[in-house]
Amino acid sequence: MAALGWLTPRRRSATARSVLAGEASAEAARKSSEEAPETARTDAEEPAFPVIGDTSAAAFFDLDNTVMQGAAIFHFGRGLYKRKFFETRDLARFAWQQAWFRLAGVEDPEHMQDARDSALSIVKGHRVVELQTIGEEIYDEYMADRIWPGTRALAQAHLDAGQKVWLVTAAPVEIATVIARRLGLTGALGTVAESVDGIYTGRLVGEPLHGPAKAEAVRALASAEGLDLARCAAYSDSHNDIPMLSLVGHPYAINPDAKLRKHAREKDWRLRDYRTGRKAARVGIPAAAGVGAVAGGTAAAIALSRRRR
Repeated sequence: MAALGWLTPRRRSATARSVLAGEASAEAARKSSEEAPETARTDAEEPAFPVIGDTSAAAFFDLDNTVMQGAAIFHFGRGLYKRKFFETRDLARFAWQQAWFRLAGVEDPEHMQDARDSALSIVKGHRVVELQTIGEEIYDEYMADRIWPGTRALAQAHLDAGQKVWLVTAAPVEIATVIARRLGLTGALGTVAESVDGIYTGRLVGEPLHGPAKAEAVRALASAEGLDLARCAAYSDSHNDIPMLSLVGHPYAINPDAKLRKHAREKDWRLRDYRTGRKAARVGIPAAAGVGAVAGGTAAAIALSRRRR
């Protein structure tokens, strides 16, 4: 029933901080941009989509576990640790959270809040341009090989149709923008960290771009870009993104968690799942490699946890 609460008008589903976070993310995204799987329906039952030449439409993709395996903020944390931004005990926490996320396939609010707080304290006092440069390196080191080919193909279909494609994520907008650019997408909506004279203050603008705040960001960007949300598409793996998915005329559940899968079936939304061996094989993901990566990540997390004790 909690998910249904998100489908009520904005005054009940979003706080003032959600609206602020969404509008800040939309503004940052526009500024930076200026600078065959299983389905709920068969392809034969669906009209051609996306519609070629329909520039009043756009596509919005969640990042973590939708476009990329795992959580971007945890991969970013690994990269910062490598560059001595923090100590081994912090890496152990990042590793355990990432292993849990990959095994469960859903976000844990406490883990995500802890990761955000850690990231803010770590970057405080650093220059924005420094983190942007490091983000490029971290993408190559930890993220490039974790992109789901199936989801990437969906994004490319929108680009080929002449439509803009945006990432929408709770990850820092600087990292999200790097990933979007590397994938050839239009841009990214992400959490905006406050900076003064190009230096991070350790505070956020509004709140993390999560849940209702994502919907506010998409709403603000659509208004600024003159998009018709009824013609737009959105893609996510998490029930937390039901507010965003409900905004558009073409919602997709990608690698959905149990709550989103149930909701998508009730609403007759389209489904795509690239995680299992049979489905992964269709899009070129070695199933054994996926299992090995999960096992390896779990073992590493346990080893680091024991080392702490």
